[in-house]
Amino acid sequence: MLSIGIDVSKGKSTVCGMKPGGEIVYAPFEVQHTREGMSELVSLLRSSGEEVRAVLESTGSYHCPVVAALLENGIFISVVNSLRMKRFCSQSIRKVKTDRIDAKELHDDE
Repeated sequence: MLSIGIDVSKGKSTVCGMKPGGEIVYAPFEVQHTREGMSELVSLLRSSGEEVRAVLESTGSYHCPVVAALLENGIFISVVNSLRMKRFCSQSIRKVKTDRIDAKELHDDE
């Protein structure tokens, strides 16, 4: 199984892919919320040949293009409440906040 953490922003997302045990398959990278960007993301996830499960935060309407693209292509997706995610991440002693770290944290919450 391949777990995908997606940190959503306005117009783009940061994506990180990991296998159970923490092996990073896709180091954090950015994808644009365009038709081409979503198509590339879906192609990448499908090319893994594994079951894919994606997790992302609910962010107003910014997450909608990502959710739509993944659902239309039969990829499992879990949309997590932003407040719940913030509380989960604040349990760590780390004080750093970046999209790359958030994408990895979303994976760990699954």
